[in-house]
Amino acid sequence: MIISRTPFRISFFGGGTDYPAWYREHGGAVLATSINKYCYISVRYLPQFFDYKSRIVYSKIELVKNSEEVQHPAVRAALKYLKIDEGIEIHHDGDLPARTGLGSSSTFTVGLLNALYALRARMASKMQLARDAIHLEHDLLQETVGAQDQVITAHGGLNRIDFLPDDTFSVSPLILKRDRLVALQAHCMLIFTGFTRIASEIAAEQVKKTPQNKSELKQMYEMVTTATRVLSGDGDLGDFGRLLHENWQLKRKLSSRISSTEIDSIYDAGRSAGAIGGKILGAGGGGFLLLFARPEDQPKIRAKLDKFLHVPFRFEALGSQIIHYDGFEGGGAP
Repeated sequence: MIISRTPFRISFFGGGTDYPAWYREHGGAVLATSINKYCYISVRYLPQFFDYKSRIVYSKIELVKNSEEVQHPAVRAALKYLKIDEGIEIHHDGDLPARTGLGSSSTFTVGLLNALYALRARMASKMQLARDAIHLEHDLLQETVGAQDQVITAHGGLNRIDFLPDDTFSVSPLILKRDRLVALQAHCMLIFTGFTRIASEIAAEQVKKTPQNKSELKQMYEMVTTATRVLSGDGDLGDFGRLLHENWQLKRKLSSRISSTEIDSIYDAGRSAGAIGGKILGAGGGGFLLLFARPEDQPKIRAKLDKFLHVPFRFEALGSQIIHYDGFEGGGAP
């Protein structure tokens, strides 16, 4: 039995510049962090005592006789990519719901690859996990997704990630003083809007409009450097929140589906109660809203948004890990 644990992520700046349609021409960058909310994937070779060969458990339960029958796209692609033909059981659990803007789809892919590599008695590097997950989602599945989630969730930590036109990327951890990092974390609030969405559908419209959004995307790209300087300095952290607000105004222009009347209402209520800035996370359209506020103002914000779920969290720095490894359990192992 193998169990992987892979963190979800919060993206602060640069989202949208991590799509191939943009970075292959202009280069892209994001500033993001992983958080202590996780996707857990357990895998094992399945003893052949059943009338099915493999069992896949997520929001559905799939009982299949071969890998080609698997309906879950990432599972089917990963099994084929790693040439796993033996009977297998895969089980998914998550701390937070899918389709909420925290990179859950790519988190699943990274965690699955990590677990399957371990099942084959291979410990994949974080860089390999990120590259393989991008390859699966971009090339094999032809999904309209960016490249930041795979890198962030594989590596973990607070990082600037640069995407180059040749499809390579670099990861630069932000080394902050402990009190600065603690203060940054204390300013962040995670609010669940109460509704989910399919990110790829929203992203498809955004990618289609890339030529029209050059000005906004260029400014969002430059904000990554500005935000990094704010965090690395000793000035007012409120500048980071104000920059988030500017970023959100730009992001809303990228597609008509990124925000909505409901999202705007929640955001405006948070701001009126003291939040300095914020943004909807991920592709938009629903899911989690990040608000940036001084700790002393947060009780008032929570009271104002009391009908919405507030999710406490902490930053994490470990990325995708194998937290249980027993390569001698189960049947059918090579």
